[in-house]
Parts: sequence; C-alpha cells; structure tokens
Amino acid sequence: MSFQGPLRPITADDDALRAHLESAEVPALLMTVAHLTGDLSVLREDLRAAGWLFAPQGGLSAEQRAAARETAFGALVRYREAGSVPPPPPDRETLRRISGWAMGGDTEDVLPLLAEEIVLPGQDPRAPRWRARDLAGPAGEEPGRHRAGAVRVSIIGAGMSGLLAGYRLAQAGVPFTIYEKNDDVGGTWLENRYPGCRVDVPSHLYSYPFANRSDWPDHFCTQDQLLQYFQEFAKEYGLYEHIRFGTEVREARWDDEHAHWRLRLCGPDGPRSVRSEVLVSAVGQLNRPKLPDIPGRERFAGPAFHSAGWDHDVPLAGRRVAVIGTGASAYQFIPEVAGTAGALTVFQRTPPWLRPTPHYHDAVPPSTAWLYEHIPYYAAWHRFWLFAPGLRGVLEGWIVDPDHPPTERAVSATNDELRATLTRHLRAQLADAPELLPLVLPRYPVGAKRVLRDNGMWLRTLRRENVTLVTESISEITESGVRTADGVLHEIDVLIYGTGFAASQFLAPMRVTGIGGADLHETWDGDARAYLGLAVPGFPNLFCLYGPNTNLSGQGGSIFYFSECGVTYLLDAVRLLMETGRRSLDVKRDVHDAYNAWVDRANSERAWGWSKVSNWFTNEKGRSAQNWPFTAQEYWRRTRRVDLSDYEAPDHPGRSTDPAAPSGKR
Repeated sequence: MSFQGPLRPITADDDALRAHLESAEVPALLMTVAHLTGDLSVLREDLRAAGWLFAPQGGLSAEQRAAARETAFGALVRYREAGSVPPPPPDRETLRRISGWAMGGDTEDVLPLLAEEIVLPGQDPRAPRWRARDLAGPAGEEPGRHRAGAVRVSIIGAGMSGLLAGYRLAQAGVPFTIYEKNDDVGGTWLENRYPGCRVDVPSHLYSYPFANRSDWPDHFCTQDQLLQYFQEFAKEYGLYEHIRFGTEVREARWDDEHAHWRLRLCGPDGPRSVRSEVLVSAVGQLNRPKLPDIPGRERFAGPAFHSAGWDHDVPLAGRRVAVIGTGASAYQFIPEVAGTAGALTVFQRTPPWLRPTPHYHDAVPPSTAWLYEHIPYYAAWHRFWLFAPGLRGVLEGWIVDPDHPPTERAVSATNDELRATLTRHLRAQLADAPELLPLVLPRYPVGAKRVLRDNGMWLRTLRRENVTLVTESISEITESGVRTADGVLHEIDVLIYGTGFAASQFLAPMRVTGIGGADLHETWDGDARAYLGLAVPGFPNLFCLYGPNTNLSGQGGSIFYFSECGVTYLLDAVRLLMETGRRSLDVKRDVHDAYNAWVDRANSERAWGWSKVSNWFTNEKGRSAQNWPFTAQEYWRRTRRVDLSDYEAPDHPGRSTDPAAPSGKR
C-alpha cells in the first residue's frame, strides 16, 4: 500500500486518458472539472445525481456518465497540454456553487468545513498551527513550560483515535505516550478477525484525510487491509516508538494537590505507576464483546465463542453451527459460515434494514489510483462526495415529525418513503421466495437500528438449503443446543455469538477517579455523559475520543471525522494549558448538563430514540449514550476551539448558557 504522494503531471495519451476516466466516480469528476477549469457550466442540471444516497455513480445512467466523461476528457486534455499546473483551492463562491450543485441546495453553512477538505495531497489544514517550544507561557516562565512542569499526555489505546492524537501531539512537539493492551496497533481492526470482516464506510473515506491511500483494493475494504493501513501509518509517522504494547491501564487517579493524573499500569515488566498532566481515553465504544443473558449459556458442551474472539482453530466444515444474532458483525460472517458449515441455524431477534449497495464487495477499478495521483483535487472532491450524506441527506430521514404522526412503521413522511424504498429492495430479491419476506421485513422505523449495506448476499444466504432462519425467541441453551420458546431443541455442534459489544460501558474495566476521589463509573451509574463527548465535570484534563454521543448512526461520514474534531479540541486544550499556565481544565457542571439536555432532547426526536425496538444505541437507562443526533458539520463547529468560559476558573467567570443551544458562540 502507499499513502498518496504529490501530484504527478498527466502524460497519458488520449486513449489512455479515456480509459482512466472510466474508473471515475462521475459526480466527483464533474466537480473536479468545474474547479479545475473555473467553468461552472459543466455542472449541468441533467447531469445532477438523482439517487446519490443509494447508488454508486449517483444513480446516473450510462448515457449521462458518458456525457460527463467526455466533458472531463476535453478539460483534462487542455490541462495536460498547458503543463499540468494545479489551480489554487476554490474560492468561497466556487466552493458554494460546486457543493450546492452536488447537494441540491444552499451550502453556505458548511463552506468553512469544506474549505478544510478541498485541498491538494500533502496539505493538512487541521494540523496544529503552534509548537510547544514557541508558546510564551505566563509571565516569568520559559516558553513551552507548564506552571507545574512540561505538559505530558498519556493516551489509552492505539486504535484509530489514539494514533491520530499521538500524531497531532507529535506535530505540536508535546511529549506523549500511548498505552495499548494488545501487541500491535489497530484497535478493533486488530481484534476483530472473523470471516468476512470489512468496513461499511467507503474505503476512500475511511482514512485520515492528510494520509489518504490512493490504492485501496476494494470499495469497502476487508479487515486485513484496514489493519495494514494503521500499521503503515504508525510506521510512516514514527508512532511505534511512543507506544507501550502489552500494557493495560488498570487505574487512573487524579491528584488534586499536584494537578496531574497518576496511572497504574500492568505490562511486560509488571505493575508500575506513571503520571501525566493530560489523560486521553481512546478506547472507543466497540471494544468489549457482549454475551447475551440467556439461561444455560455456560452449559453448552461444544465450542462456543464471540465473533470478536473468533476461534479459528474450531473446524466448521460439515458441522452443525448456530449463530445468535443478526447485527452488523453477524451479517458479515454468516454468509462465510454458510458456505462451510454442513448446516447453519441463524437465531434472529429483529431483522435489519438493508441499504442497497451493489458494489459492497467489489474491487476498486485499477485506474482509480491513477485518478488520485494525477488529477488535481479529484481525491478531495471524491471524498466530499462520499462524505456529503453526513452533511445533508440522511439525517433528515431519521427525524421524528410529531404531525405525521410517528408510529412504529415510520416517524415521518420522509421516513415512510425510505421504508417504501427499502421494502421494494427486499421484495425484489424475494420474488420467488415470498414466504421469507415476513421474516426479514423489519417492523420498526428505518434508522431505529443500524442500517446495513446490502449487495444481495444476505438474502441469498438465508435461502440456501443448509441455512435455517429461526425467529422464535430463545428460552435456554442446553448441553447439546439451543431451545426456543416453542419447545423445539435445535441440536448443534458449534455456537457462535454475533451479539455485539457492551457499547455503553465507556472506559471499562479500568477504574477512573477524579476530584475528591469521585469514581467515574459510579458518577455515570451506567449512563455515560460528557460535554462534546470529551469532557466530564470533576475529572479535569481528561478527554474522551469517540466518547458518549459521538457515534454517527448512518448519517454518512465516518468515525475518522469525529476523531479529527475531537483531537482538534484536545490540541487546543493542551495549548491553553501550556500557554496560560493553568493547572487544569474542568468543565462546568451547568455547561455539561445543558449540553446533554440538548443532545437528549434531539435523540428523543430521532428514530432510534423514539422507537421501542431494542438497539445498541440505547443503554439500560433507556437513553442513547452513543448517538450524535445532529449533522456532522454541527459537531465540527462546536469543536473548533476550547471556550475557556466553559471551564472552571476564577479568572474566567461563568456565563449563562442557553439550554436550547449551549455554547453556540463558536
């Protein structure tokens, strides 16, 4: 693999250039050409994507795609003949008109965000613009010094968020150490090695924007490719030397007197203690497998394992295998198991909604890498095209309309239209097996549970002769199998749990104590909350990446985006500590509470918060501690910088907070 390097001049002849353009995502190609030439007339209404949420190429016909490629061909020939000199980034008006054409409306509110996205390879607008050694610090102290000494940062976890935090801190010259319980980087992509494991976000979006990969082999890459990406990233940017592998943080305790965190570690050299001024939790939400609370689970005599701890030593060929669960992970590995097992029984509680994605398992055309490496800004506009649903287009379908009125069928007219579209998708696949439709057609609103990408493989699998779908509830697990509520014992040889993760147990199982010895888990009492998903009152200088309410539920975008926003905020907090000499940043309780009330209100007005169907978004308290109920752009806006008036400080008196939109003056 390779990270995208500097642009290369176009030297391909006309025939080769035409061939390369066959690989282009046409809407992104037209946006690139408009930018490249300054001729916005190429953004024709008859070439505007119509099915951009559900289809590759924006649902454009073959004739439309051919017309767009011919326009692009002429522009790129002129660019080649003129010496392949890239234009500057788009000005505000150009950015507004191109993005507005793509998204079908005014985009004034997202232009500042897009300005950070539409850049050439190698540019990194979100890099810190300061260096620790240059900060003046408070009067009388040497530059780059914290009042109590140099600011050191401890990061827990070497997954996607932890590596990003380390990289940004290294750019700023701030000392840091990453503690990782595993023996390598990658987090969930290291731990989850089940058959069929792959990402459900487009590969070209599932990466750091400043370290894009031009040669992704698949549109939605497999676990091994994603793990390799993180390994190469850590190697390329010198992060391995900052990571202590095989080291688990057992306890983090805030020292009130000295204003630092003291960590109790267990690693290769035994237990030890370290301290740092700032603590970053980058352990994520999906790192602790969840086993179902079913009577007799420990009684089963055969091999049994969770998908996150797949036992590759257990042979499945020709054996009777049962899978409990039909969520995101099970959806991926069940087709793989079905092709091996003698008989497969799938126990389903609630069926998933399926989003048509015909290219879900397809390879990326070979010329895509050429486009990334030779056409200025194509990578950026392509990434924007993949990201656009997170800015506008998907979330609108999940919002409850009290005047509709909302029901367990649909929460709004738009949601009902989505239901009709996805139902047609299911019916079309089951035209010759209508008896299966009532078993796989969800009875809850679209968006109330995670919507899964579908290229037809799931229903083909359920129709195999060796596969049985059981929708009767499970009453117990016995020594020889699974008994359902109707009294039937399904005898099996191997039991696999596809039952997800304990997503609500943030920072478990480590103990975290803050001011006055307050225990974080007791404070949360099973209902984790944080300001911006990052800061918790009474736990100074603690920042949680992919923390409470920072999960995008199908809005588009990826968790990379949220981590970028969170790390931007983290770096600004570290800068403030060093520049002002403050000992700590402790978010105010009223700011935290008003923010969470605002988030809770919105979550209750989304499909996942309104519906009564069970989902991993909702904790045991009946509240969503996972999902972000607003647009991706809204989170970006709120994490641009730290507002000191949000934090306890005698020299920064509090301000009144509007509960309808807390901290909106960013």
